[in-house]
Amino acid sequence: MSQNAHFQQPGLARQSRAAAVSAAELLKSGNLVGLPTETVYGLAADATSDRAVARIYAAKNRPDFNPLICHVDSVEMARTLAAIDERAQNLIDAFWPGGLTLVLPQLKNAPVSELVTAGLGTIALRCPDNSFVRSLITSLQVPLAAPSANPSGMLSPTSAHDVRAAFPVETVPLVVDGGNCPVGLESTIVACIPGTPVTLLRPGAITSEQLQKALPEEAILTHRANAQDQMIPAAPGMLSSHYAPRAAVRLISAGQLQSAPGIGTDDAVLTFAGAALPGDNKAAARLDLSPSGDLVEAAANLFSMLRQLDRAGPQTIYVVPPPRHGLGVAIYDRLQRAAAPRNNELTHS
Repeated sequence: MSQNAHFQQPGLARQSRAAAVSAAELLKSGNLVGLPTETVYGLAADATSDRAVARIYAAKNRPDFNPLICHVDSVEMARTLAAIDERAQNLIDAFWPGGLTLVLPQLKNAPVSELVTAGLGTIALRCPDNSFVRSLITSLQVPLAAPSANPSGMLSPTSAHDVRAAFPVETVPLVVDGGNCPVGLESTIVACIPGTPVTLLRPGAITSEQLQKALPEEAILTHRANAQDQMIPAAPGMLSSHYAPRAAVRLISAGQLQSAPGIGTDDAVLTFAGAALPGDNKAAARLDLSPSGDLVEAAANLFSMLRQLDRAGPQTIYVVPPPRHGLGVAIYDRLQRAAAPRNNELTHS
């Protein structure tokens, strides 16, 4: 397909002033729009409209107990929605705009649909590092609810093509193409509630080491997954099964990959840093997140490569994860969730 033909596809528009006007008109009328950010593409709706936010849940087939991230254009807009203490302000100063979502106490008069917060009394806020999206929010003068633009439980989208392929034009009339997402991994989610420790709820684009540098005198806790996460998640993306391709995902070590006799033509393999396959391996497809062992490159490639392997129709995708430090922690978190059992309706998020 030529580049010109690409932008003649119904419901797909290059990021531009004209696209911003079209997106604003659709959002004002309660429609959904696929928008680029530096992390992954978001499925955006007017966060103040119950009807618009309900369309997100319907489009994604998302459980209504799973809260949504609300995107703002500035800390000033954030202050109209949530209580921000000194610790939260320090994190905002360090990482906004950027890949940090803060779970904060919601103000009683915050003009946001209750569907956004799932009745938790807290609100998840992020200021994206994408000038197009921030300008759109400024022009609308309302925050945008925007979870990842994928059917619930499936791989997060890192290109406009991913979004356009996932939803019909009748459901998502417009997807704005801002190119491939430079980070390619969802935001880090941190709870910052007065009177309680700062808690890392979901690893992501901002590493725990970076968070700690921003709050040198604060002991940052890491949330440990528990049964309550499956019933009343404190933040988006905390359900055990999430970010999954259609094929089963199995995590193995590089050593296990060498000795795994069961990998055959019905399977695919995703490696890291050039992990070697046995010489007689007959895997249908094989990709490497980063042959050079670069965690930033691996994060950017994670969802797109899982999606590419999944298109080959394997029964199982065997994955050799990166080491668990820095961005590797977030990559491993996504892979664990992709590999989790999917045996009931609560596995979709």
